[in-house]
Amino acid sequence: MASPTPSASPLFLRETEIRRGVELLYFGNSHLTRAIDRGLAAKGLGRAHHRALYFIARQPDLTVSQLLALLAITKQSLGRVINELTERNLIEMRPGDKDRRQRLLRLTPEGAAFENELFEALRERLSAAYASAGQGAVGGFWAVLEGLIPAEERSRVASLRD
Repeated sequence: MASPTPSASPLFLRETEIRRGVELLYFGNSHLTRAIDRGLAAKGLGRAHHRALYFIARQPDLTVSQLLALLAITKQSLGRVINELTERNLIEMRPGDKDRRQRLLRLTPEGAAFENELFEALRERLSAAYASAGQGAVGGFWAVLEGLIPAEERSRVASLRD
């Protein structure tokens, strides 16, 4: 069983508490992403490739411009990621139904299997952390993370729940 987490000071906005939160975000994210790094490296891929696979899995037929907005990377970087994922037969691109200039992205069966393998490693870690923290902590954790997202971007994030 994990050691009890020290409770935050009633003055939770003090520098000490903010720094503790930054540290926990950094180390938590670092260990979470390490859970998938080996699988990505085995295919010669990195974390940007994983983020693309994840969001394409969440929204099949996502447009390249929508993915660009979600990932907040340059067009050049996204182009490289898409080309590498296509070359490895993990994603496919097709023109839009209404607008042929659109490029719609979808995982191939191989891509779906690989993304699922990566997701399972993340799910395992997050499920264990959620279970350790308790049901009541999950909503608070989500609220804090949502609070980090600028208001103008929250609707895009909320649309992933649909």
